[in-house]
Amino acid sequence: MEFTDKPHSLPPIFDQESLLHRITNRIRRSLELNEISRATVDEIRELLGTDRVMVYQFDADGSGEVIAESLLSRNLPSLLGLHFPADDIPQEARQMFLWARQRTIVDVSTGKIGLSLLNSPDQSQTLLGENIYYRSVDQCHIKYLQAMGVQSSLVIPIVLSDLQEPSKQQKLWGLLVSHHSQPRHISVQELKLVQQIIDQVGISIAQSLLLAATRAQQHREAVINHINNLLHKQPKIQLQAALEATIKALGGIGGRLYLENSKELYTYGAQPNLPKELNNYLIEQHPMWITWMAESKPDHVWAISDLYKETKLPILAFAFQSTTIRGLLVIPLHYRQRFIGVISIFRPEWDTEILWAGRCEQNQRQKLPQLSFEVWRELRKGQAPQWSAAEIALGKSLASDFAVAIQQLHTHQQLELLNLDLECRVQEQTAELEKSFLITKAIKQVTEQIRRSLDLSTTLQTIVSEVRFLLNSDRVLIYQLMGESNGEVIVEEVHGSWDSVLGMKMPSGCFPDEYARLFFRGRVRVINNVATDSLSDCHREFLQSLQVKSNLIVPINMSQQPWGLLIAHQCDAPRYWQEAEINLLQQLADQAAIAISQAQLYHKTCQAEAEAKAQATYLEKALFDLQDTQTKLIQHEKMSSLGQLVAGIAHEINNPINFIHGNLCHASDYTQQLLELINLYQKYHPQPHSQITQSLEDIDLDFLVEDLPKILASMQSGADRIRSIILSLRNFSRLDEAERKLVDIHEGINSTLLILQHRLKSHLYNSEIEVIKDYGDLPLVECYAGQMNQVFMNIFANAIDALEEYAAKHLDTPRIYVCTQISPDKSHVLIRIADNGPGMKLEVKNCIFDPFFTTKSVGKGTGLGLAISYQIVVKNHGGVMECVSEIDKGTEFWIEIPVKLKTKIETDLNPIRTTPQEL
Repeated sequence: MEFTDKPHSLPPIFDQESLLHRITNRIRRSLELNEISRATVDEIRELLGTDRVMVYQFDADGSGEVIAESLLSRNLPSLLGLHFPADDIPQEARQMFLWARQRTIVDVSTGKIGLSLLNSPDQSQTLLGENIYYRSVDQCHIKYLQAMGVQSSLVIPIVLSDLQEPSKQQKLWGLLVSHHSQPRHISVQELKLVQQIIDQVGISIAQSLLLAATRAQQHREAVINHINNLLHKQPKIQLQAALEATIKALGGIGGRLYLENSKELYTYGAQPNLPKELNNYLIEQHPMWITWMAESKPDHVWAISDLYKETKLPILAFAFQSTTIRGLLVIPLHYRQRFIGVISIFRPEWDTEILWAGRCEQNQRQKLPQLSFEVWRELRKGQAPQWSAAEIALGKSLASDFAVAIQQLHTHQQLELLNLDLECRVQEQTAELEKSFLITKAIKQVTEQIRRSLDLSTTLQTIVSEVRFLLNSDRVLIYQLMGESNGEVIVEEVHGSWDSVLGMKMPSGCFPDEYARLFFRGRVRVINNVATDSLSDCHREFLQSLQVKSNLIVPINMSQQPWGLLIAHQCDAPRYWQEAEINLLQQLADQAAIAISQAQLYHKTCQAEAEAKAQATYLEKALFDLQDTQTKLIQHEKMSSLGQLVAGIAHEINNPINFIHGNLCHASDYTQQLLELINLYQKYHPQPHSQITQSLEDIDLDFLVEDLPKILASMQSGADRIRSIILSLRNFSRLDEAERKLVDIHEGINSTLLILQHRLKSHLYNSEIEVIKDYGDLPLVECYAGQMNQVFMNIFANAIDALEEYAAKHLDTPRIYVCTQISPDKSHVLIRIADNGPGMKLEVKNCIFDPFFTTKSVGKGTGLGLAISYQIVVKNHGGVMECVSEIDKGTEFWIEIPVKLKTKIETDLNPIRTTPQEL
């Protein structure tokens, strides 16, 4: 086929091989992709003499970018660095480029396209490229090229083979494109020569990619070797430095290394910010994270590109909102199937800018040709980066090295501890043998001294004298217990000028009954420093009044009950009592008990009458205690019945008190009018009848006039108080608000806490429960107010029950935390109620929402409270109710309900109410 302009002349045939050899040598001069591409476009543009030759590389999503370009003149604009959408090249054309190695030659002026197949479509034979088949080109393609200012074009595919595995399928890597602003004829010889050049270019690009892969592998191996050196550096491995190197190698901005065995945490760079209530709580120790790690298997990696879309992190994602962290690579560390820790790498979100060759609406693509190729900058903000397969493989390899190094460190530490323990045990056993010999000798001497006499006073004085000498303390005394909380110092031995405490009694309330029970069980009280140790104010002041800086108390138990206390005082300075001294005093107290028992047996005959009286007194007191207990049980039963009665008639009180309150103002007005009328009578009839005068004296009119308004005001105040109490009860129960409406959630919570205020205060055996509120700025919520108050009552009552049983032995300050917040999209409200109580086992936590399941004793709970609460939140309000609990770490309930109910939810539970006694 002939075109209008004169074709570009080629060298003679014998010179074409020389030209091809020269161009090939230049292309292969470098293995860098940019230099290969640059040399290719320069040589082919010079060969063809066209206005523009460019290399177009395909991206993974099908779009492409011009990575190299050579321009002859300014006839055509530069397209270097611009991206073209995937739809610009149909899929059918891509298949022909790959399968048949099809070349296309378009002449815009004649509307013809030349097609030349290098391979047959069925791969059964190879064409030599002698023939170019011409046909009419699609008008859309013509307009597309005209919009670019192109009159003739040549497109040759660049197809790559895998140099390491030649049998693998070839890949369409890109295109070589030649554009000319004038009609241009492409001859078969030109096409053949350019194809030979492109074949060499394909080989060079494949070699360049292989070189890049080799360099990347070498870099990964260098990183692995560097981190290995840090992990196995002697005498101590560098875990922190290895973590930093790992984070940098994987392109992170921060990361963490958590060791499960020692609970150690290494951090670097950006870190998540936990909520206030979890400031001392590691994310690796959160129940959600622990459950997540329990699902991990060796050689498993969680590559999370967008942590806000990860379903396994609905709660912990809050900790990352204040940071730029978006990607998360979590690598559990296992050593021989055993979980030993986890590495977390944090990657930030990215903002990307892509230069497009014109902007084309998606709904118009492939229907109309693109008419503008002006540069359009597309900004994409907050992109979630994807973790590549190479990065994941590198992470796995490094994780294996970390696991081995950590296990070696753990083994080394165990060996060191074992050696140290063996040395300490040898030293301790040697010291114990020496101390045992000295203690045995001292006890023998003291025993001989205190048994020389059976007189009680002489025996006791001998005990305190010998003990003070052995312990070298400032004062030793025996405090005899007289009753549950009474007693006095009956004998002492003082060294130096310290005050005598003989006959001293403990102030009332400073010696609780609980102390007596503990001493009876053999409890030793060690106070190393009176000023700093945990003591009651009364006890501290009492000891300071005795000039005591440190003391040691050992019980003297006789006849299955505490008889008294053997006490050593240090008055000049605080003293840290040694274990040997404590053991010595305990053994001497046992010997003292034996000596006292012998002395008491000696005086048994003369004390028979006194013991009988003491026994009678004891029985009388026991009877009194029994009667007192019976009275308390009856009173408790009455108060329980009265509480149920008051709950039933609270509504009935409301109407009468409203009647009284509404009429008191009228009664006050009427009374005031009557008093004014009496004043008028006194003013205009100063001389009443004698009978009236006598009646005025009898009723004391002046006092009545003065006192009657006060009585009415007092009645008004009392009525107001009763109305406020009923209003608080009605606000909690909301019996008249069964339908859904907009309510203040905080008001419902506060009303519930007001009802339970009597249980939150301190009692005889229970400390006051502190309630910490962290309220967010919540809108009015559409809900069933009475039912939600019932949920709050059930949860708060259960928390109080748990804290009352647990706090007495384990907590100084029992606490309940209440936190509310609105979701980021303003559609849901989150209510969190937590306590620092005993927590629950996993098998118990899994059953708490089951009907009739309860852990309380018979008569204290029905097992319906939390089951009803779950139905109210989930079924009646379309919300979520979850429980997070761990033994000795408390329990937390999560309640999430929508701000506005989407549809009216019908329920069979309408509304079921329970009292705190039923929970």
